[in-house]
Amino acid sequence: MSKDKRGYGFLIKWLVILGDLIVLNVIFFAVYKWTGMDNADDFNAKLRFIILLLNFSYLFSVYFIPVNIYKPVLFTDKVAQRALSLITMHLIIFIVSLFFLKMETDALPRLIIYYYLLLFLVFTVWRVIAREALKLYRKTGRNYKRVIIVGAEKNGMNLYTELKKEVTYGYHIHGFFDDNLLLKNTLPNYIGTTAEVVDYALQNNIDEIYCTLPASEDEKIIRIFNCAEKNMIRLYIIPEFSRYLKKRLYLENIASMPVLAVRPEPLQFLLNQIVKRAFDIVFSLFFLIVFFPFLYLILGLFIKLSSPGPVIFKQVRTGIYGKDFNCYKFRSMKINADADEKQAERDDPRITKFGLFLRRFNLDELPQFFNVLRGDMSIIGPRPHMLKHTEQYSKLIDKYMVRHLVKPGISGWAQVNGYRGETRTTKQMDDRVKYDVWYLENWTFLLDLKILFVTIFNMFKGEKNAY
Repeated sequence: MSKDKRGYGFLIKWLVILGDLIVLNVIFFAVYKWTGMDNADDFNAKLRFIILLLNFSYLFSVYFIPVNIYKPVLFTDKVAQRALSLITMHLIIFIVSLFFLKMETDALPRLIIYYYLLLFLVFTVWRVIAREALKLYRKTGRNYKRVIIVGAEKNGMNLYTELKKEVTYGYHIHGFFDDNLLLKNTLPNYIGTTAEVVDYALQNNIDEIYCTLPASEDEKIIRIFNCAEKNMIRLYIIPEFSRYLKKRLYLENIASMPVLAVRPEPLQFLLNQIVKRAFDIVFSLFFLIVFFPFLYLILGLFIKLSSPGPVIFKQVRTGIYGKDFNCYKFRSMKINADADEKQAERDDPRITKFGLFLRRFNLDELPQFFNVLRGDMSIIGPRPHMLKHTEQYSKLIDKYMVRHLVKPGISGWAQVNGYRGETRTTKQMDDRVKYDVWYLENWTFLLDLKILFVTIFNMFKGEKNAY
């Protein structure tokens, strides 16, 4: 079978781009008619330029956030997330372009609001549908890649299992090459020795070679690599450490030397840091100026009436890179000697009746917006723990200190997934840490917004685990 008959994979990307442009323009004209902009003379005079700018903004956006739904292994949530990121980039470029080209009209702001609200929804749905359609197409036996695996030890078998999980991944695995002839009768499909790899690949139109040989067999690897390069066959090397380190890694370079980071950290990039910090400052200032004075007077009065002591409770907690900082809260407990040693428990006699109300609706955390403004915390991030807990759990949980590579937050990914309140076992803390580490590895601004909205919703609903 020739490569051209396997689904014209090179066209999929361009078909998706064409579909994107159709969606962008159809939604624009639908909103244009629905809002009655076709009767606005000042807008219609610039309509052609606005449409042209709309499409050019997409082409710039897709350059920075390329189409990736054609990739073999890609999950629906990532498709939706990337679609939202693309439209956000499009919005920024479009509005900035309008401003610099002085193309504002009285009718334009209203159209932009309706247009992008609808576009965020429709565009995301379109991209997800396109991905599902591609998966169905692959089930018919088209748009697949012919693959062989070199090396049939544990690493090779693990790779085989992963590639065979889903037909929709689009991999057709011909079989294994290995110099250990004893494996011939135990493998799903033994083809030959490593010396036969390239000849077989050329005769059978192989697209990709996956080499899982150990580093000690570097002569074989180099020979296969050079032959693959000469014959324009893509070669992928599966490192030995994949047997015990099964996670996404991030490739960097020191000069010409490739370096693998153990985890991706989106917040190491300056632009992401600026976006997150800017949002922290703007949102905190807004809350502290508009809402906090009123809340301080009302809540402070009830705190004073509930038990003697200050309104604001200050406790030293562990921050970014393990640095200590003073964390502020509305006081919810009676003054006690165990505040820095013992966490709150269910039916804890130290918690006042009003303090229980504060904790149930997350109101005790509100003074931490001052911590955010000072730079000790972020609005979203792993919750800061008492120093005693940091000392205790850092010895029991291997990845515990990894959560301190980002600023602690008023709310976090673990909290909106049910991990809030008392931690009775090491297993519970280990689960929290997994959510915290996942957050720092997968951070996006949209994820922060999602956590914020869920947190606000939970505040009104009240949380049963908060005590």
